[in-house]
Amino acid sequence: MKNWFGKTVEPLRIMQIVKNILAVILGIVIGSLVNMSIINISNSIIPPPNGVDVKTLEGLKAGIHLFEPKHFIMPFLAHAIGTFAGVIIALRIAATHQIKFAWTVGIFFLLGGTANIFMLPSPLWFNITDLVLAYIPMTYLAIKIGNRNSSPSA
Repeated sequence: MKNWFGKTVEPLRIMQIVKNILAVILGIVIGSLVNMSIINISNSIIPPPNGVDVKTLEGLKAGIHLFEPKHFIMPFLAHAIGTFAGVIIALRIAATHQIKFAWTVGIFFLLGGTANIFMLPSPLWFNITDLVLAYIPMTYLAIKIGNRNSSPSA
């Protein structure tokens, strides 16, 4: 089979490329699902302040000044665990360059967290904690744990 440049590409290489693309896509999708699942159950674990509509971005913006530190625990965990899950998925599915694709997913979530800072005005302490502790450390941890679990035992 020939690629766009006329070079011959082996079917095995094509399957590796497809698996690598799927690794990143599924890592992002599954990590996002984990993130949103935690966000969706967070109100039953730590109820929002009375009168704050947490179902819409506008409601959050209007009521975020009423949030106490405890109200930021679940969003932090959602970001950290969602990133961790997405990175593990990418690490497990990728056919080659697993760590590079795992980092790609982790960086994607970091960029999403950065965008969230501009969309939702949270306290500075939370923004710093979230960006510094939720994304890069969880990516690193997932890679360390994922590599340890995937290597054969002696």
